[in-house]
Amino acid sequence: MIRGIGASSGIAMGKAFVIPTWEWDFPEKMIDVTDLAYEFERLYDGIRSSKDELELIKQEIKEVVGQDQAYIFDAHLAILEDPIFMNEIQGIIELQYKAAEVAVKEVIDKFVDMFNLIDDEYMKERALDIKDVGNRLLKHLLGDTNQTVPPNDHPYILVAKELTPSQLAHLDPSNVLGLLTILGGTHSHVSIMARAMSVPYVLGLEGKLLRPIQNGDFLIIDGQEGTLYINPDKITIERYQMRQKNWLDFKESLQEIADVAPVTLDQSLVNLHANINSIMEIDQVIRNGASGVGLFRTEYLYMDRDSLPTEDEQFEVYRHAAIQLKGRPIVVRTLDIGGDKKLDYLPLAKEDNPFLGYRAIRISLDRSELFLAQLRAILRASHYGNVKIMYPMITSLDEVRQAKTLLERAKADLTERGVPFNPDIEVGLTIEVPAAALIADVLATEVNFMSIGTNDLVQYVLAVDRMNETIAHLYNPYHPAVIRMLKLVIDAGKRAGIPVGVCGEMAGDIRALPIWLGLGIEELSISVQTLLQVKHRLLASDSAVCKTLVDRILVCRTSDEIIELLTETEHKESIAGGA
Repeated sequence: MIRGIGASSGIAMGKAFVIPTWEWDFPEKMIDVTDLAYEFERLYDGIRSSKDELELIKQEIKEVVGQDQAYIFDAHLAILEDPIFMNEIQGIIELQYKAAEVAVKEVIDKFVDMFNLIDDEYMKERALDIKDVGNRLLKHLLGDTNQTVPPNDHPYILVAKELTPSQLAHLDPSNVLGLLTILGGTHSHVSIMARAMSVPYVLGLEGKLLRPIQNGDFLIIDGQEGTLYINPDKITIERYQMRQKNWLDFKESLQEIADVAPVTLDQSLVNLHANINSIMEIDQVIRNGASGVGLFRTEYLYMDRDSLPTEDEQFEVYRHAAIQLKGRPIVVRTLDIGGDKKLDYLPLAKEDNPFLGYRAIRISLDRSELFLAQLRAILRASHYGNVKIMYPMITSLDEVRQAKTLLERAKADLTERGVPFNPDIEVGLTIEVPAAALIADVLATEVNFMSIGTNDLVQYVLAVDRMNETIAHLYNPYHPAVIRMLKLVIDAGKRAGIPVGVCGEMAGDIRALPIWLGLGIEELSISVQTLLQVKHRLLASDSAVCKTLVDRILVCRTSDEIIELLTETEHKESIAGGA
């Protein structure tokens, strides 16, 4: 067994198809000054062909992974229109008399090397985008359309040093059993697409293979555990065949509980809300019986474009969501950009520590007109359903009060315009930094609800960059300090008489469910894909037993002790369920 990093859950078994590393190798070609016009025309033809191809891929990929992930190819189109990128190419052609393909390759190599030197996950992802776009442009300039194409007559596990979104977009999804790459990150564009396609994906195998994987090798990959088996023995294959069958049967049976109320054995109700990025997911939210939407990540409305969305554009999206949910609540989180999420048309200064920098509510309060447009759009949508507002990355009472002041200004603007809205719209905030957790009792007096964003909270409590593969093993939501901080926040909400929910990945971790029940959480907001799995365990849980378990967890000194208790509890439930 080889352990990598799981990027998309599921088990895949099948023969490997290896995509060789694609590196262009051609002699440096010089041109005559009289051929400059012709060379520029070649360049522009190549750009036009690349754009047409990307637009076609963008439309096709929407049918596979939805509108949310199609924005990836908008980023690729933007590179072809980037004046810095194109000026560099044109300058080499015009001043050094080099052929268009030579100029393109030089610029690709320069930008890729430059971005790879920056210790920032977003920039490394940008380098891969530039390489992807550059290779597409080179293909058209050289007239080389020969690529190693996977077979269409049988399924396979795709193996590569690294994959680009374009490569994945060209594949027939019905034949892709799983993905395996030496490089890559769990937050890369390919990882996002793999999860949207429900394709198991394991990455991060650099330095871990004793020999290169060959075409035809039989592989087993577990995208949840991040494990890989190469040409395993019969016993291992049979074990994973059984696990895979059990998993698929279990997933199919889950739909039967979609409309069952989410209550424990001792009748404790826990609302199971969904996290969404787009209104296209609402059909699935309803089909899986979610109590509502606990987190609408609005930043994706800003990413799929080359300019800020207008108030009216945002209003139509929020209104449509509210109407579709038919009274179910929808919590709209205001713009949360910065850190790993950036907008090309809204340039932000480079920061050494972007996750500790100019992001989320800090940008909204600083750029009030941008914030007011979003607040007015949300308020207008509140007339059509149960809409709530949530502010991200709050660290102080002052920030809450500034946001409330701007909300009142937005209300006044709409009143003056005669536009209807819910004047008593509920307002909440996310607890995702230690400062907010430690003053949760103070913040609770100013809002209607709080939601714990475990992804960032764990990162900040443990001082671990969750995107840094070197220290990824230190990112541990079951650290005793994390559990104690969670209790602090939840207790503060109870004393203030306001609900506290959880909206980070830990909310959807089935292993963590006894912690939430034991701490008295009444709302979990999780991905639509895992909602029914969480409900399945919830229905078989006893909150009173979980309270006793949490008392034991709170005196644990290590995360291993905590995980051991949780594993023991899960094992007992499994035995009881099978009895």
